[in-house]
Amino acid sequence: MPAAKSAAPAKSKNLIAGATGDWEVVIGMEVHAQVASNSKLFSGSSTAFGAEPNSHVSLVDAAMPGMLPVINKECVAQAIRTGLGLKAEINLKSVFDRKNYFYPDLPQGYQISQYKQPVVGEGEVEIDVDGESMRVGIERLHLEQDAGKSLHDQHPDYSYVDLNRSGVALMEIVSKPDMRSSKQAQAYVTKLRTILRYLGTCDGDMEKGNLRADVNVSVRKPGGKLGTRCEIKNVNSIRFIGQAIEVEARRQIDIIEDGGSIDQETRLFDSVKGETRSMRSKEEAHDYRYFPDPDLLPLELTQSYVEDLKQHLPELPDEKRARFVSDFGLSAYDANVLAQERERADYFESVLGLIKDAKRDGKLAANWVINELLGRLNKEGHDIADSKVTAKQIAGIVNLIASGDISGKIAKDLFEIVWTEGGDPAEIVEARGLKQVTDTGAIEKAIDEIIAANPDKVEQVKAKPTMLGWFVGQVMKSTGGKANPAAVNDILKAKLGI
Repeated sequence: MPAAKSAAPAKSKNLIAGATGDWEVVIGMEVHAQVASNSKLFSGSSTAFGAEPNSHVSLVDAAMPGMLPVINKECVAQAIRTGLGLKAEINLKSVFDRKNYFYPDLPQGYQISQYKQPVVGEGEVEIDVDGESMRVGIERLHLEQDAGKSLHDQHPDYSYVDLNRSGVALMEIVSKPDMRSSKQAQAYVTKLRTILRYLGTCDGDMEKGNLRADVNVSVRKPGGKLGTRCEIKNVNSIRFIGQAIEVEARRQIDIIEDGGSIDQETRLFDSVKGETRSMRSKEEAHDYRYFPDPDLLPLELTQSYVEDLKQHLPELPDEKRARFVSDFGLSAYDANVLAQERERADYFESVLGLIKDAKRDGKLAANWVINELLGRLNKEGHDIADSKVTAKQIAGIVNLIASGDISGKIAKDLFEIVWTEGGDPAEIVEARGLKQVTDTGAIEKAIDEIIAANPDKVEQVKAKPTMLGWFVGQVMKSTGGKANPAAVNDILKAKLGI
């Protein structure tokens, strides 16, 4: 694979046409990923989703007087694993700060976060857009508490507060402003979510709010001075990220071309109306009062602790993709399809573990997982995690093809039976008489009958050998698709003298 390129100057295809010429959009992202842990960042309260309001709240989460936070070691470990997965620097010393602001669902009046000294420093994410690789820089990853949630639909006159999320650990992953199109931004979040899922540090569930993005958008003339950015807050789907960027970039271009200027502000994306709306002005990038939390000592790690976590990291998607290509002869495209979701990769590897010769038949197995299984699941609106066809059943079909017991056509009929009825492929083939006919005597008999019945076609195929396919089709038809195609071809060529 060629070396990935940094996202430097805009290419013409990424430029947006305006009334005064082309414009370049500059995108950076702050992704908030909920740490996969059983308890919160500084308390023992549960992080389970869907509980009754205010049922997972300790005295620490509710900011009762005299309550002291205690760091959750597993949340720290998860942040480090994520940093290592992003090829980032791990800072052996980091500090927790109080980020002071008022919000009704923030009972402390401040959020415990990391500002000047985060636990993870600079890293990168490699993405692929339209067949081209590029790297998106990571500025930092820091740990922080989530706030609670305001409920506005419980009463006609009042808002209620649910503190179940208060204190839940978040990783804020801040990218550099390296992206130049909505497609690049979508590819970045998709890849980031894949890495988090492989690592097991965040489930990436955007519907539950476990992964959400603040998108910073500005526009400029290509290669010119950076424009004033606006932050689009809490975008909660890959599709909406793309839409929000395109809408916001166009809004800014129209304002500038009409002689106006862009105000630095926080905006919200309305997916129904397809527009961004002003939420609040933002004069400074960091307009909060920060100071080190007096209740928390600096977080000090040892290099040996970091190295131990590194040793136990799982194989990540880029490494897995490369191995699928080198070990099993998969195309880069097929390897990427299988590696881009951990569940897919795990399923495929289960199939590989059950076929008789994985090195020889790995590509065949990949074709069956991608084309037949994923194709069918996608058609019926299911994920591979919900597949009723098991890895053992797919491996059974592949083994039957590889051994010559069934043809590709019979295999597709067999898959249909397994999909609708279940069962062991080998037993189904035996019970229903689906085995491929390898008896050359039986094949010869079928061929002789077809040759005798079609003397005109015989003359034609001698003059035009490409017509052999017609005879093959007739033989397969007469044997119910059970004849071995290779044997049919060989016998036909011998008998027809071609």
